[in-house]
Order: sequence, then C-alpha cells, then structure tokens
Amino acid sequence: MTGFSLLLRGGLVADGTGAPLAARDVAVVGRRIALVDRDAAVTADEVVDVSGLVVAPGFIDAHTHSDTTALAAAAGELEAEQAFAAVRQGVTVEIAGNCGSSAFPGDFSGLAALGRAHAAVGRANHLVSLVGHGSLRAAVVGHYARAATEVELAQMAAALDEALAAGAVGLSTGLIYTPGAYASTAEVTALARVAAQHGKPYVTHLRDEMSGVEGALTEAVAIARDSGAALHVSHHKTAGKYAWGRTETTLVTFEELRASGMDITCDVYPYTAGSTGLAAMLPPWAHDGGPARLLERLRDPAQRELMRTAILDGVPGWENTVGNGGWDRISVASARRHPQHQGRTVAEIAAGFGTDPLDLVAELLVAEDGDVSIISHSMREDDVRRVLSAPYSMIGSDGVPKPGLPHPRWAGTFSRVLGHYAREAGLFGLPEAVRKMTGATAARFGLTGRGVLRDGAYADVVVFDPERVADRATFADPLAGPEGVRLVVVGGTVVVRDEEVLAARPGRVLSQ
Repeated sequence: MTGFSLLLRGGLVADGTGAPLAARDVAVVGRRIALVDRDAAVTADEVVDVSGLVVAPGFIDAHTHSDTTALAAAAGELEAEQAFAAVRQGVTVEIAGNCGSSAFPGDFSGLAALGRAHAAVGRANHLVSLVGHGSLRAAVVGHYARAATEVELAQMAAALDEALAAGAVGLSTGLIYTPGAYASTAEVTALARVAAQHGKPYVTHLRDEMSGVEGALTEAVAIARDSGAALHVSHHKTAGKYAWGRTETTLVTFEELRASGMDITCDVYPYTAGSTGLAAMLPPWAHDGGPARLLERLRDPAQRELMRTAILDGVPGWENTVGNGGWDRISVASARRHPQHQGRTVAEIAAGFGTDPLDLVAELLVAEDGDVSIISHSMREDDVRRVLSAPYSMIGSDGVPKPGLPHPRWAGTFSRVLGHYAREAGLFGLPEAVRKMTGATAARFGLTGRGVLRDGAYADVVVFDPERVADRATFADPLAGPEGVRLVVVGGTVVVRDEEVLAARPGRVLSQ
C-alpha cells in the first residue's frame, strides 16, 4: 500500500468516540486519513514513530472569541503567540461567534468575506462561526434598550437565514451583554426558529449564570422547545457566592430534559475564574445608545452614583457580577494604556488611589475608550468538576485573546483537561476526555468528517504524550504553551512539531 504522505506508526489511537485506546497506525493521504493495521506493509513520504504516544482527532474548541485573532496578530495588534495558543495545544478547529458576538454582520458582510480575510493572512488551524444575535441586533436595531419592531425582527431573521445557509453553524446569544440583553424571550425564540429550520443549534450564554441561573436556564429551555432548535448552553457554570453549589440543581435539569428526549448539551472550561469586559460589570441601562453613550454617562458624577446604587441594590433581570462577588474578585486583564493595573484587582487599585472602586472603573474605562478586559474569580471547584464530568458536556476554552495578561484558558484549556483532570484527578478516562474535545463537539455543531479518526475522515490530528501532557499557562504567564504535545496535523499538513509552530498555514474558515 503506497501513496501516503505521512504515517504515524506505533501509537495508541483515541478515535474520538470514547472507545478504548487501540493499537493502530494512522496514515495521511491528501486531506484525509486511513487507519492501518500495525503489521500492514505501508510506505509513506514521512514516517513518524509515535510509540508510547496517543494519536487523536484534532481537538475542537467549542467556544472561542477568536473570530479575528489571526487578523489582529498579522496586523501587529496582538502577539503572534495569541494566534497560535490554540493550535499549540492540538486544537485544529476553533468555534467562534459565541455569546451573541460574531464578526458578521458588522466588521464583515458574511462568512465568505471573513474567510477571504483569513486566507489573505494565513491560519494554522480552521475556524467556524456561529451567528451572533447581538451582532444582528446591533446591525438592524442598534444599541438601544427597546424591543425590535416586526420589520426589524424580520430583517434579523433574513440576515440569520442567509448566514446559516452560507455555512455558519448556529445562532448564539449573550443575554448578559448589550444589545442582546435588551431582547425579549419572544425575539430570541423567533430567531431560534430560523436556526431550527436549518437543523442548527441555539447556543446561549444564559441571561444569568449567578443567583438567577435556574430561571435563566428555564428561559433557554423554553426558547428551544418553542422554536424546535437543539439547545447548547455555553460555558455552563453557577458563579458568584449566591450560586455556589447550584450545579447540583442545574445538572439534574439537564439530565431530566435529556431523558425526556430533549437535545440539550453544554460546554465548560476547566477553571474557577471567568473573563469578560470590564464594562459588563455595569447595569444594562448604562449601555443604552451604545459605547459612546456609556462613556458619556461614566463622565457624569450623577450617573456614576446611579450605577453605584444599581450594583449595591441590584436591577431586576440583571446578573450583577460585582453584587454577587465584589471588586476584590475582579482583576484587570487587559488595559493597553494602563499596563501597571494588569494582574491587580479593582479593589486593590482603587485602594492605592484612595478612591471608590466604581469611580476607578469609570475613569479607567473612559481613559481606555471602554476597552478593558477583566478576570472574575467567581466559581467553586466542585461546581466546575460536576460540569466537566457530565457526559453531555464538551470542552470550550471561552478564550478571549487580548494583549496584557489574558485568562490562561486560551493557552491551557485542552492540555489542562488531559493532564490535570483526566490523568491526575481521574475525573474521567483519557478516551472520554478526548471524546469531549472531539467527537462530541463535532456532532453538536455538525462538523461532518471531523472529531473522529476513521477511514476517510479529515486529516486533522494531534499526537501527545499521555504521561507528560500538561498546561503551563498561568495567570502570571498566560500564553505559556503546553507540555507533551508532539505533533499537530491540520488538513494533512504538519503545523506543530515537538511544541514548535511551523510555517505552514493550511487552516481555513469552514462552512457547514
């Protein structure tokens, strides 16, 4: 048997289905693979001895915010390490457009335009995208705290229909973020019906992941039932001191719904800290009219006082991260003009200036034109482990590639699951860990021919040392690459060898 460009010989195959490891060789021909019996007479242009290593499908990151990361890195706006943080771990497909925010409509006219932009600069791995409800709403309604008219809703539905037909993999919402937060359940349901017509999922960052998490999950379930769309809950968590331990309740809900026949899944990242924009710590009404109006309000002492009161007393329907935790649990991750603040909590910085945290936040956002990201230490380890262990959960980094000291999950999620949670903690076996990163995710998002190692599957492959694989990214050094990832193949081409990113750029923006 000849004609193979690459032969991975002597390894153990984790095929992405959760099946036990099997002694098979994996061969690459063009952009596809073939499984080869160990004693078969096979030749190839390159033969790599992977004895003692595991050969798996390339990992699929179920949840990223990396829509334009490669473009920003090519333009010198981000470190090159940001563009390669995922592929260095073995991620061969990134699923972007999450939390209601996608690159189209908005920065790009559609998926094809986004694909052309990425093709022009080159990608090491593949990208697929959801359609963000917030992006649709911003393009049609604007950043206003009002209901969409019937005409506007029809325009959003038409734009969504076109994007899904062009290959976007589902509809996403981020119902704590404006302008998506201004939408009613009925508006989201109408759009989810469009996703259902295409056989694609409704993917949601719940309206509340803290003290109101059960009610927010109930809303998401109602949207799925009334629309007919499959439901996928993004980065499921129960965050903030008033919600700790509530995964014991939410996961029972998942299980009961699945037992009744509902198609519901979730993704999760393996950390007790989250990350988002600092502006999201402010009440939704403060964002009415868009980013420029927010900055105007932040300059107004009277408006600041109203925001301070809203955080203290709460606002009906608002998650209120600070009210559920405190400024001492929120640290600055990225502030281009104030690097001295990065890695320090808002409470610590404010105390150093002798000012109130809300005033410090207002002044920082104004000085940075609203572009400040934060890390929120808001979860508990037992909750994270419960969600990781759920058979219907899959792995998503929720990576937010930004300069400064971003969350280490962008560079560490997949190696952390394999090393810490599978090997060291024994939360699940290695075949199940791989399934959560590959086959389960491919099935959820309709990525045919990916996420599995079988004859004819796409040649997206990762080879790692099961005894050494580990994350090295930390909050102090968030882009440190993983240990133990030996080889990454994308589209039949080797892009990472012995932890080094090579020059090849075979990645594409995919349509489904």
